[in-house]
Amino acid sequence: MNTYGDKFRVTTYGESHGLAVGAVIDGCPAGVAINMNAIEALLMRRRERAPRQEEDQIEWLSGVVDGITLGTPIAFVIRNKDTRPEDYAELEHLFRPGHADYTYYMKYGLRDHRGGGRASARETVARVVAGAIAEQLMPEVEIRVESEEWRAESGERRTVSENDTVGGVVRCCVKGVPAGVGEPLFGKLNAQLAAAMMSIPSAIGFEMGAGFAAARMKGSEYIDKWSADGCEQRTVTNHCGGIQGGISNGMPIEFSVAFHPVVTIPQPLECLHEDGHLETVNIDGRHDRSHVERAAAVVEAMTALCLVDYLL
Repeated sequence: MNTYGDKFRVTTYGESHGLAVGAVIDGCPAGVAINMNAIEALLMRRRERAPRQEEDQIEWLSGVVDGITLGTPIAFVIRNKDTRPEDYAELEHLFRPGHADYTYYMKYGLRDHRGGGRASARETVARVVAGAIAEQLMPEVEIRVESEEWRAESGERRTVSENDTVGGVVRCCVKGVPAGVGEPLFGKLNAQLAAAMMSIPSAIGFEMGAGFAAARMKGSEYIDKWSADGCEQRTVTNHCGGIQGGISNGMPIEFSVAFHPVVTIPQPLECLHEDGHLETVNIDGRHDRSHVERAAAVVEAMTALCLVDYLL
């Protein structure tokens, strides 16, 4: 499955250290003036402080003329300029711990060992472009994300040595989604959001509203009581995260996505060889110590891609 969406369909392609990454978007309405600056702003947030310096220049191949969508499939390519496949030569027959090396090999019988290939977060640059376009189709919707690295219960930021990494949480708040968006049962809006977020590399957990804290509440504490203030049908609290029965209730849609620590750490690692023995190697290449801030842009993009399917 390399395609996401139903009405607004995005098919991404490309590997981490291949020639390019990109996508084909089908279902975008005609006559939409694309704000290229908005796309670039989201791309900049995704590559901010990235050890790998890619320019992320978009080449529009079809579907857009003079910045206006034609209603036909939109195809674009982003050339990989700052590749170093030689950094991964030693890993051609080794499976790194914590990566998708082994699982891809077991599924396909082969894999692209250059930086993780298709499993690399490099693929998400195409999602960000598509998500930025999706946002422009929903001017009434406001998506806000914030990220923070893992914190101890005291609230202090966890200190990590130079040869280790951290994870963190991205929180998302969506305003402007009217009540009644979503489907019951298997088309639930919260279920689709969860699937979208868990498709992002390194995502390890998802919470709507109060999330797991709701399991420790009493029913009288959890219920979002109706507000008597004004004529709008709103609630005093928003423990459900703006979705009930899989359908939006008009309150802000709020959820959190947890990301595990970067699993490529600057330490000697025991890797599994294809023949079954272990080898200790130092992993070369350029890797984040934390990718939570950059992941926030991908969370925003996937949120837009999920919502646009319901709102088109």
